[in-house]
Amino acid sequence: MVIKVALLVIFFGVTVTVGLYFRSRADSVSGFVLAGRSVGPWLTAFAYGTSYFSAVVFVGYAGQFGWRFGTAATWIGLANAFIGALLPWFVLGKRTRLMSHHLNSSTMPEFFGQRFDSTPLKIGASVLVFIFLIPYTASLYNGLSRLFAMAYGVDFTVCIVAMALLTAVFVIAGGYFATAVNDFIQGIVMLIGIVVVLGAVLSTNGGFTAAITGMANVQDPSVAPGAYTSFFGPDPVNLLGVMILTSLGTWGLPQMVGKFYAIKSEKTINIGAVVSTFFSLIVAGGCYFLGSFGRLYSDRIDITTGGYDSIIPTILSEFPDVLIGLVIVLVLSASISTLSSLVMVSASTFTLDFLKGNIIKKFSDKSQLLTIRVLVIVFITIASIIATIQYQGGITFIAQLMGISWGALAGSFLAPFLYSLYWKRTTNASIWACFIFSTTVMVANIFFRNSFPTLLQSPINAGAFTMLMGLVIVPVVSLLTKVKDTEAVESHFKAYDDTSVAN
Repeated sequence: MVIKVALLVIFFGVTVTVGLYFRSRADSVSGFVLAGRSVGPWLTAFAYGTSYFSAVVFVGYAGQFGWRFGTAATWIGLANAFIGALLPWFVLGKRTRLMSHHLNSSTMPEFFGQRFDSTPLKIGASVLVFIFLIPYTASLYNGLSRLFAMAYGVDFTVCIVAMALLTAVFVIAGGYFATAVNDFIQGIVMLIGIVVVLGAVLSTNGGFTAAITGMANVQDPSVAPGAYTSFFGPDPVNLLGVMILTSLGTWGLPQMVGKFYAIKSEKTINIGAVVSTFFSLIVAGGCYFLGSFGRLYSDRIDITTGGYDSIIPTILSEFPDVLIGLVIVLVLSASISTLSSLVMVSASTFTLDFLKGNIIKKFSDKSQLLTIRVLVIVFITIASIIATIQYQGGITFIAQLMGISWGALAGSFLAPFLYSLYWKRTTNASIWACFIFSTTVMVANIFFRNSFPTLLQSPINAGAFTMLMGLVIVPVVSLLTKVKDTEAVESHFKAYDDTSVAN
């Protein structure tokens, strides 16, 4: 216990120190939200990766999909690395940085508002961010509950309070730059941790070959013999749905795309892409590969009572204290880095896109900065309350809402944002059509799930469906409607010729 507590104390100390050290860089709205658009490739790459993967992936998704798909779950990690991490840097990175700088936008809703000269569009996007990021933020706490109970015997509420306080201190003090530096440090912990844990799991099961053989010999009457070590696993269709949602989804999530706003220069994109892909390959690939061996522990796991979230904690429960402590720090790193990114996006979006100019007409930079910091506390508090209510009351509705958050946001924003960067013919009406379609489908999936086609009853498949449909809806509606101001659009696209910003 001394070892495990010591590791936590060191982790907390380093995190808070970084936040306080960089507080001078967060003395303006631009500095607090984007670090003055001066973040280098390594910090941006790690910020992208650590915001991508949280305890939800390590504890929840790795356990659940490893159990369902076997070693084929590793495809999810590979897709996350190459589709979710590598491609966005080249497809979105340069154009996002140039266009957002030209439009002087700090958030995705502000981007839509400026790009299409539409305050209602900006407000609508900010409302979507507010509604769906909060429950997603709350879900980050869930993966920690079982691990903390296993390692420290503490109540889930204590875990929530500690994590919330820690995140609030360094985000409020140091803003985006402190968050990026902490993401870098926490990313190093995640890389080391997942390699060590995966090595330990394979070792306890007789090595790589023995572990694979054990999975091949798993007896399950519902699947063919050896299905859990086959190339695409026992359920390739649903495996594809998970790959699409968790990989293509990053292209439309505001907390992910926002990382490109703060890139220091165009020259850093290649470095950032390589680093981010390597990070994602190790962390995501390692997590899902680790989870794929869950069935080797089936004699100690009761899915019907403990749920999929019990798989990873059960696998880790017999590790030495030092290794358990490392795992706790690993999962804390993953969760806090994602949590800090989400609350930064939520607070800045609500302030800059909803309050500024709409509710509060005269809003000085100092007042905006104070409001963002206060809202960081508010959003962390709301997420903590939701997580506590769900944990103690077992409210299914909240759990379902958390599950559809990713699909609703990515479905609403992916296609509109992508086409806005590349196609001058994109219209306001097409953006609204995509917003309405995606949110309607995902909310309906909560209340009328049984009425959906069998394949789309899964929130994951429904989310993947909305993202793919958005890529069709935006161009079709755009061709049927008019661009609001063609001259303004031409002016916006000249941003790509601005060499002073490019370098």
